[in-house]
Amino acid sequence: MPPKPPRPASGKLAVLLPGLGAVATTFIAGVLLSRRGLARPVGSLTQMGTLRLGSRADDPTPSIREALPLTTLDDLAFGGWDIFPENALEVARDAGVLEPHHLDAVAEELARIEPMKGAFYPRYVRRLNGTHVKEAESKADMVAQIREDIRRFLREHGAERAVAIWCGSTEVFLAPSAVHQSIEAFEAGLAKNDPSISSSQIYAWACLKERVPFANGAPNLTIDFPAAWQLAREMRVPIAGKDFKTGQTLMKTILAPGLKARSLGLRGWFSTNILGNRDGEVLDDPDSFKTKEVSKLGVLEDILQPERYPDLYGDLYHKVRIEFYPPHGDAKEGWDNIDLFGWLGYRMQIKVNFLCRDSILAAPLVLDLALLLDLAARAGLHGNQEWLSFYFKSPMTGEGLQAEHDLFVQSMELQNTLRQMVGAEPIVHP
Repeated sequence: MPPKPPRPASGKLAVLLPGLGAVATTFIAGVLLSRRGLARPVGSLTQMGTLRLGSRADDPTPSIREALPLTTLDDLAFGGWDIFPENALEVARDAGVLEPHHLDAVAEELARIEPMKGAFYPRYVRRLNGTHVKEAESKADMVAQIREDIRRFLREHGAERAVAIWCGSTEVFLAPSAVHQSIEAFEAGLAKNDPSISSSQIYAWACLKERVPFANGAPNLTIDFPAAWQLAREMRVPIAGKDFKTGQTLMKTILAPGLKARSLGLRGWFSTNILGNRDGEVLDDPDSFKTKEVSKLGVLEDILQPERYPDLYGDLYHKVRIEFYPPHGDAKEGWDNIDLFGWLGYRMQIKVNFLCRDSILAAPLVLDLALLLDLAARAGLHGNQEWLSFYFKSPMTGEGLQAEHDLFVQSMELQNTLRQMVGAEPIVHP
């Protein structure tokens, strides 16, 4: 169903973040700095990007902020949950992502953002020991507590609407089971404390029940199952996911389409990530790593389509490793060795060493997803927003459809959806 012209963005928008860690606090601090004109929100398409409307001859290219009724940065109110009690300023200083002069400039505002107690079951993230957690007799009661948190936050901050972006840790690998197949089965599972229902699913379910759009920034099963899709449609809530596309996978979705476009073959792609933040510590658990590995490994196969191009990609060996290395902190290092071949089968290599900052790359994605999910809700869209695949490593799709991983195809789909919202014709060429 095409989007309707979005309703105006009136009043405050609450941005609720399950997981008030390095990514969330880097995002919040960046928005606060941008409000004051002390820094620019680089990496945010909604703030820095443009949208061509019409033909190249006419070249009407307003900024996305001018073309669409997005909520302004001044109208955002920030809240979140965490399993540790430190406020946003304390977390940001401990994370060490932003320099002291940036944090000092917005210290008072950050210090006022204190996390609500988290819904946490240790079996799903075994490397963390939460001290700031809710108590409940059942997972159904836990959902009820999160719903009350949402209502209270909206009242106390005078916000008219809310969106939620999962910024928490990667959970252990879970495959969809019987409890995930329908709303009735899932709610029965909540009442019975079904072990197949993870902490992140509790947040997602509570948000959907409160008609709060939800995006999943981790590779967890969080909203990627039939019961959640059904509830999102029934409550008319937009959802998106999963797993923020930031460092190494971002590079893959840029490089692989180019190699494929030139019909260059691939024999192997070996990837290693080194990181030392909380995410790295969590991923040091093999079961949490498996969740991330599944998300990362699917990218190349879906882009390259080896079944369609067996001579070029049929024998590709793809391996991914993640190593926890505390001295790096949030400064992630991604190494890629790419073995390719060209004319007459002659071998070549590409080496990539991406010295990136995980939270610096993820923060603008949180901002864009918050604003675009709110925009989608005001445009009458609900259910999975596949046009937001641009932001994710492992995009959710319609049932039976292949995920699109090519960054440039994803970009065109996103921009064409925005064009539809302003009544412009889609563009089918660059």
